[in-house]
Amino acid sequence: TSSSVIFPLTKYEASSISMATTESPSSVRKVVVHLRATGGAPILKQAKFKIPGTDKFAKVIDFLRRQLHSDSLFVYVNSAFSPNPDESVNDLYNNFGFDGKLVVNYAFSMAWG
Repeated sequence: TSSSVIFPLTKYEASSISMATTESPSSVRKVVVHLRATGGAPILKQAKFKIPGTDKFAKVIDFLRRQLHSDSLFVYVNSAFSPNPDESVNDLYNNFGFDGKLVVNYAFSMAWG
C-alpha cells in the first residue's frame, strides 16, 4: 500500500490556486482542499491543503480527525452533502470543485441533513 500526505500550501501556491490543480504527466494531480469550520468547530490555522487526487475522501476525514483530536466529526462538501469516504478526491473536485479548489466543511455535530 502506498501512503500519501496532505501538504499545506506555500504562499506562492495559495496565490495561484488554479496552478495547483493542473496535471503533469510525471506526477499525480493534486487537488486543493479548503477546510472550513462550521458550527462550534475550531478553525484550523492552515485551512488550504493539497492532496493527491487519487486519494480517497477518507484521507481528508482522517486528517481532520487527527488535527481536531475528535472521532466524532461531520464532513460535508460545499455545505451540501457528506460524500462516501471511498469517493476519490479527484472525482469530488471534478464534479463539485470551483475556483480551483474543493470546499470541505466540518463540524462536531450534524450541520446539514
